[in-house]
Amino acid sequence: MTTADGAASRHFLLRRLHSLTGLVPIGIFLIFHLTTNSSVLWGAANARAEHAQTLAERGVATFQHEVSWINNLPGLLLVEIALWLSIAFHAILGVYYARSGHPNVQRYPFQDNWRYTLQRITGYVALVFIFYHVATLRWGWSFLVPGGVEWSHEFAASTLALALRGSAESITLWGLLVSLFYFVGVSSAVYHFANGLWTIAITWGLTVSIPAQRRWGRVCTAVGALLMLMAWAAVGGFLLTDPDRAREIELQMGGHVDQTAQLDAPSAEISDE
Repeated sequence: MTTADGAASRHFLLRRLHSLTGLVPIGIFLIFHLTTNSSVLWGAANARAEHAQTLAERGVATFQHEVSWINNLPGLLLVEIALWLSIAFHAILGVYYARSGHPNVQRYPFQDNWRYTLQRITGYVALVFIFYHVATLRWGWSFLVPGGVEWSHEFAASTLALALRGSAESITLWGLLVSLFYFVGVSSAVYHFANGLWTIAITWGLTVSIPAQRRWGRVCTAVGALLMLMAWAAVGGFLLTDPDRAREIELQMGGHVDQTAQLDAPSAEISDE
């Protein structure tokens, strides 16, 4: 095998691994993550939600139940390590491919060229958003969050609502800016994934003909539309959630928590702007 053949083989393998990690585990995680987060709205249909009296409270209780279940999964740390390694691999190669590619949008303004350009742009935006999302909600970078609130999986709904609102009493300007960034970030992530589904089939030789690509394109569009609705529902749902009432429901669901001791500290944190 010549040097050129070896380079071509590595490029072939890396391209397929890059597309595969975009589907498993990153894409699968995105689907589950959006399903969980959008439960703050679709959970209103959960008539079995404990400690909830109104539709909005059902959504909060359902979301908190889902988050608590996820955080008690066995082997969660191994899942997170595999996910982060995949994201790092996909992001590094993605940036390299984006920097080395040459779209012809201005000269050849066809749909595929625009799709390629949007794939690159949304990839960059999604990468920045993921970093912010994890840094503020997992690493505790509270200085980047309105009011300096720190996210906790035990109080997932109230702390996330406060981060998107900016204040427990009302929606602040900083809260709106964070919510707008979330809206753009999750929209970019969904588009990047849905369009990536279409290109994966081409990369792996599953849709060779133009008719096959069009049929698969309609499927990817439907998947993207559904995920986009869930993403927007999550952002809008937490923006409209009352952090104080959400905290009360979380305390009631936490059984073991000393409610008398906890109600004062969270309320001070929530009212801090």
